[in-house]
Amino acid sequence: MSERHLPAHIAAALAGNSTDSAGQPWAGRDLSGDGNPLHNFDDDDGGAPAAYSAAVDELLAGEGDEAGVLAALADVRVFVPVVAQLAHDAAHDGHSSADHSHGEAGFKGDKQADMALVTLSAPDGRTALPVFSSAAALTAWHPAARPVAVYAPRAALSAVADGAELLVIDPGAHFTFVVRRPAMWALAQQIPWEPAYADPKVADVVDQITAEEQAIVKVELGPGSGVPARAADGTLASGGGPGPEVRLTITLREGLAENAVRAVVQELQDRLRSRREFVERVDSLEVVLTR
Repeated sequence: MSERHLPAHIAAALAGNSTDSAGQPWAGRDLSGDGNPLHNFDDDDGGAPAAYSAAVDELLAGEGDEAGVLAALADVRVFVPVVAQLAHDAAHDGHSSADHSHGEAGFKGDKQADMALVTLSAPDGRTALPVFSSAAALTAWHPAARPVAVYAPRAALSAVADGAELLVIDPGAHFTFVVRRPAMWALAQQIPWEPAYADPKVADVVDQITAEEQAIVKVELGPGSGVPARAADGTLASGGGPGPEVRLTITLREGLAENAVRAVVQELQDRLRSRREFVERVDSLEVVLTR
């Protein structure tokens, strides 16, 4: 089994003779008890940050949007789960007993590596880093994982360092919010973010590319079918889903043969992929054709 190295700031939080950053040994730790110093954030009781909880509540109530949730994440603490050691049978088959557990929205766990970040596999195969708004949520999801407290932008940096393309907030909880790749990068860089479907720069690129295409009558840009996310109680939020992020609805002129339609769509996709600003700002795309 290949070794996977932790990002430096995560490794530092775990350094020091098997103690966490608060100087308390992990061996025998009861993570479910009150008063455990799980992190080095003074006066932090391990509960969900008020700003993040309020932004999620507004999203679920239809009074906020996913840009508001990401703005709240920019200044709050989250917990990153780290696997402390492999199960006793790992040496026999190269996998821990926790491998391939399934969580929210079909995400599949990969917990092979000793002292590694816990990663997930999204339904489309992309790697995701789970993080948690509270210590209790992390413990409920994976009791054996060590919670390492970091600010959310540092968690986004951890995701980038570990090759993840998504950041998944509170998998398995009442509401799971997925931070898609462009938002994750913005969070890591601590710069403002707006969804690609509402980004004027994305709209400008699409307009430039489609303006001279005679077969296209109209192009409409909007949220993709994978943007909404559903809470455990069935409440549908207008954001927080893993994607597709952007929907392009293309109205074609009448009379085009099937092979001509395919050629138009392929050309459009190729030209969009060639534009750096589009690739950087759009996580995933779906194309809908109308006549």
